[in-house]
Amino acid sequence: MQGLLASKSVVVTGAGSGVGRAACLLFASHGAKVIAADIGMEAAQETAALVLAEGGEALACACDVGDAAQVDAAVTLAVATYGRLDVIYNNAGITLQPRPGYVGLRSFMDTDPDEIERIYRVNVNGVINGCKAAIRQFEKQRGQENGGGGVIVNTASVAGLIGYGGTAYGSSKGAVTLLTKTLALELASKGIRVNAVCPAGMPTNFMPGLAQSDAAKASMGAAHPLGRPIDPMDCANAALFLACDLSSNITGVNLPVDGGLSAGVAMKR
Repeated sequence: MQGLLASKSVVVTGAGSGVGRAACLLFASHGAKVIAADIGMEAAQETAALVLAEGGEALACACDVGDAAQVDAAVTLAVATYGRLDVIYNNAGITLQPRPGYVGLRSFMDTDPDEIERIYRVNVNGVINGCKAAIRQFEKQRGQENGGGGVIVNTASVAGLIGYGGTAYGSSKGAVTLLTKTLALELASKGIRVNAVCPAGMPTNFMPGLAQSDAAKASMGAAHPLGRPIDPMDCANAALFLACDLSSNITGVNLPVDGGLSAGVAMKR
């Protein structure tokens, strides 16, 4: 079967680990030409090397998504290298790190203003910067062969759908889910699709020193009706679906990848 993203040019942010790395590997296995963008160049290079080792095509790029110029540069690199841009996956994100000796989620009043500003800079402004950079390029391609349209996939969170994950983080992801819906409506007439993946708890380095422990994994699994934590490849698979033509008539969707967490209260048997 031909790859679902055969010959597509794709930019993935937050590509140095977790969902971003899984997405780069999966997209490339389906024929995509990938720009692996991450704030850490070494991590981005490791991801690109993994793609190349599996016979895929990828190039690493250092990119702080909170800096619009750096996101523009990642898109420019994709166009200069692969001739165009077909998909951007705005995946980069951060959360509050636990304080030593502190148990549970950080309360809103215990969150410093500079911490909230940093979360919004990456989680909200980073997605806005990615969307704007992609839209500008999609507009330039209109009228070209295979031009017109384009796909934007964002990483939001189940915390953007229900009250979950702490106020600062959850509200930043709530902004992403509403941005996804409203932007999808605005761009529909141009053939540009906008959707988001909304994961629940994952054992990645998103929260160093916490999510990798067996206890944390068990706790994450217990929180989901299906009984297991979310794997980065679960999210990558959802992003692949939203990025490819299998979802060609889907836009404005915030797709939960949460083991049923956002569906409601699980019945006890």
